[in-house]
Amino acid sequence: MATQYENAQQYGKEHVETSLKAFGAFSKGLQSIAAELANYSKKSFEEGTATLEKLVAAKSLDKAIEIQTDYAKSAYENFVAESSKIGELYTDLAKEAFKPYEGVFARAQAANAR
Repeated sequence: MATQYENAQQYGKEHVETSLKAFGAFSKGLQSIAAELANYSKKSFEEGTATLEKLVAAKSLDKAIEIQTDYAKSAYENFVAESSKIGELYTDLAKEAFKPYEGVFARAQAANAR
């Protein structure tokens, strides 16, 4: 009877520790994503402001169209690059958050195989 209690206690302790590790990895990943999005937002705002200043100073319609076209191309390229980077961060987040559970799943599969 005492052995069953000790096994249950050990089992609960392992799951709490695993959950805390997963939560820590998840939290760290979300912080990285939030920081990256904040940097991207700041950069986008600065580029938009600089473009607006150039548009206001443009001497001709042709120059204004050129400035706007360059900005649109640059903004699109930056968005695609940033989307890729954020996607990689989310992939890393999922891998790191579930890594602590790999051992638990392996032990459960081994126990079911018996």
